[in-house]
Amino acid sequence: MKRRSLLTVASAATVMTLGGVGYAAHRRTSNPYYGGPQSDHFDGVRFFVPGHPTDRGLPEVLRWQAQRRREPWPKHVPSPFPPDRPPERVASLRVVLIGHASYLVQVAGRNILIDPVFATRASPLRFAGPKRVNPPGLAFADLPPIDAVLITHNHYDHLDGPSLARIWQAHQPLVVAPLGNDAILRGYDDTMHVETRDWGGTVDLGGGVSVHLTPANHWSARGLNDRRMALWCAYAITSPQGLHYHVGDTGLGDGALFRDLRARFGAPRLATLPIGAYEPRWFMQPQHVNPAEAVEIFALLGAVQALGHHWGTFQLTDEGIERPVEALAAALAEAGIPPERFLALRPGQVWEG
Repeated sequence: MKRRSLLTVASAATVMTLGGVGYAAHRRTSNPYYGGPQSDHFDGVRFFVPGHPTDRGLPEVLRWQAQRRREPWPKHVPSPFPPDRPPERVASLRVVLIGHASYLVQVAGRNILIDPVFATRASPLRFAGPKRVNPPGLAFADLPPIDAVLITHNHYDHLDGPSLARIWQAHQPLVVAPLGNDAILRGYDDTMHVETRDWGGTVDLGGGVSVHLTPANHWSARGLNDRRMALWCAYAITSPQGLHYHVGDTGLGDGALFRDLRARFGAPRLATLPIGAYEPRWFMQPQHVNPAEAVEIFALLGAVQALGHHWGTFQLTDEGIERPVEALAAALAEAGIPPERFLALRPGQVWEG
């Protein structure tokens, strides 16, 4: 394959990772994943965020690709933190970033993986698309017994089907996902049991730990014809250690989602928020916050502590690899927030509280 063709394939794989595919996504008139009743955010075929634009069409995608001014990333960016070797269980709260948006959360004796991606590429293709620039900050072989896996949405940088099948076979965890994602997951292992819920739904993980699915200003797509046919979410994790609010991807919108979250659950002890994959702003703003907006969400939530993810592992968008860290520091300084209260995590970095 010629170099130009390879670049085209790689670019297409990047766009598919973000779910940014064109008009073909709007032609299907039936939903292969979910057949439930209509609601205030489901029209019978597609999910949506009321009053919020959450995806782009083909003209915008082509404009972005034609005008790209992508800042180069190094091919290899080792984390300054060694791979984590977590304890088997913890009674308190311990969080480690595996990479990008993948976490191991250990709380109140429960071990929870969130959006675990161990793949070399965040892509539907094995030979093209965004490639890791650092290895996972926790090796698969060093995982403790996994009790639950939480999936926020089906984009390839959050739902790694082969890794999830491997986790299922090794640990038989409770898998929790928004509506429609069970069909996708069972495509990788038809024995996998998945508990799906709508926004507002709850799943009890035992030991006083529950997860509550809450809205996010985002969307979903796995291929060319399934745009917004599976739901997406954020998670409020309640436990004896307090509230942990986790967002995989979101736009800020008018801030109502975060005010509502605080009104329903109170101020989080911990918020894990995305800070990367935000340029160019005209394209990404509805679906991905930038660091300044993440700081605004932190303030709206009244969170005690925040950890930043969704940066530094896969180059999905145009900003340089260290730009989210720099922008986060500037936004915290502007807001008068001590930098230690909102940390941009790197793979293998552990936070305990």
